[in-house]
Amino acid sequence: MTESQQAGSLGKATPSNAVWGSDVMVDILRALGIKYIALNPGASYRGLHDSLVNYGDGGPEMLMCSHEEIAVAIANGYGRVTGKPMATGIHNVVGLQHAAMAIFNAWCDRTPILNLGGAGPQNATNRRSTDWVHTALVQGALVRDFVKFDDQPFSVEASMDSLLRAYRIATTVPMGPVYVALDSDVQEERLDGQAMIPDAANFKAPAPPRANLDALRDAAVMLAEAEWPVIIAGEISPHGTALDDLIELAELLGAAVVDTNRFSFPNTHDLDATQVREAVLKDADVVLALDVPSLGVPLGPNVRERGALQPAISEDCKIINIGMFEFEKQSWVTDNMWLMPVVNPIAAETTGAIRELLIMCREMRAMGDDFTAKAEARRAKVAAMHNEAAQKNADRAAAEWDSTPIAAGRFYGELKAKLAEREWALVHSHGGRWRGILDITEPDHELSGGRGGGVGSGLPTAIGGALAHKGDGKLCVGVFGDGDFFMTNGALWTAAKYDIPLLALIYNNESYYNDEDHQERMAIARDRPVENKGIGIRIEGPSPDFAMMARSQGVAGFGPVTNPNDLAGVLEEAIKVVESGKPAVVDIRTTAR
Repeated sequence: MTESQQAGSLGKATPSNAVWGSDVMVDILRALGIKYIALNPGASYRGLHDSLVNYGDGGPEMLMCSHEEIAVAIANGYGRVTGKPMATGIHNVVGLQHAAMAIFNAWCDRTPILNLGGAGPQNATNRRSTDWVHTALVQGALVRDFVKFDDQPFSVEASMDSLLRAYRIATTVPMGPVYVALDSDVQEERLDGQAMIPDAANFKAPAPPRANLDALRDAAVMLAEAEWPVIIAGEISPHGTALDDLIELAELLGAAVVDTNRFSFPNTHDLDATQVREAVLKDADVVLALDVPSLGVPLGPNVRERGALQPAISEDCKIINIGMFEFEKQSWVTDNMWLMPVVNPIAAETTGAIRELLIMCREMRAMGDDFTAKAEARRAKVAAMHNEAAQKNADRAAAEWDSTPIAAGRFYGELKAKLAEREWALVHSHGGRWRGILDITEPDHELSGGRGGGVGSGLPTAIGGALAHKGDGKLCVGVFGDGDFFMTNGALWTAAKYDIPLLALIYNNESYYNDEDHQERMAIARDRPVENKGIGIRIEGPSPDFAMMARSQGVAGFGPVTNPNDLAGVLEEAIKVVESGKPAVVDIRTTAR
């Protein structure tokens, strides 16, 4: 260590007992409050691994995984629930290539993750044979297009700086994954003096910016004067006052609310219009979008094909857009999608903006009875649409209750009955029918995510979510398509090893069914046989035994459940396992959708 670092060049510091460079890295992780590090072991971070195991106490706790993609996906689920980053250990360029898909998913989900890669050594004299092919000149270049920050420090002092900086950037809104490559020589360097560990509180993320008050006042006037305002609720933080404030704002305005991705509004509320999105948007004259990553998705049609976007709103509709996504700088993929015209764009953290907007709208309500009368009339109209959609969902579920294979209505109806007796969290969802059947009333009822569209992310992400809930008394449930589950079922081993209680339900239609839909469209468009749509897509002949896969990894496996009348009993058995602190898998043979 240099004399300046011994003196604490990063400000107030505490003496460390570190002997090796990797000990200092672990000191920094502990100072930052990193609770877990998910990893698949790799020689390029053998120094860090040793320090995690043998250097003092205080974590981070290692979660061993069978694949780097699983490790990062677990961190994604954990971060989605807590809003706090986990760390991951990623072995050199080969591990980073495995992890890249999950890092991309985390980027699209705006999840903070501190990804740590073993690297080098850059000093070629110290390379073993495989180090040559595993050493990149700038390792982070592999994922630079979908991380907020990457670095490759070449000294112990620089590593401290890099980790502190990476954490601050990852947790700054809009949050996201970062990547730091830790050179093997630096990890294995013996210190020549006492290290001083900075006070991590001096390197926390900055407070997010408040909304411009003039722009908010304009938004409040627009909403107050609107004939048919609609609120689009996007990636609003589940922490803090946002939910209560949004409910009050919607009730104050009598505005329909469309929930888009993760939970932002109760589907039991009479102003929830998620199931009738196109109908309420058709007549909208003002739309308030809150933390919506891509406006073209909720403001577009239900069915999209090739060709120009056909918005669900009229060309005269005025859009107010509040969020922080304009602060992102990334051009590799256009995950912001269609460019939409916005009359009043407001760059701000949304939780505070909703509170301030609510206060302004309260003041406008006091200006006259006309405001309240219009709001009550709108609410009655939206409520009628909401109730009609709810009845259609109930009728559809009843009509298919005894269907074989088991239909979505029975699948989610039986699950709903079990959840009604418990506190619960839905840490992964599949398809769209669950929204119309389950009562989604609080943030833990819809983790969502998956905007990157990476198949295989579901199970490990759900395990990360269940890890975040471990010990809070909530039954964690994940629903997975069989194709998604098939790709990364090795994540079950991690759940078993660390007693992560998760009820994993497989919606098993024996197909990567989304592509059957696409092949059917191709067949119709090209006048070719529709009956061939499942070739190269169906997961059958042989059909995987998912329950046996689970049992082979120490997880209770049930099924396949084929009789709808057996489903309730099997779910009860599996839930008992989960409530005892263990994971369980239930394979349920289902209809296509």
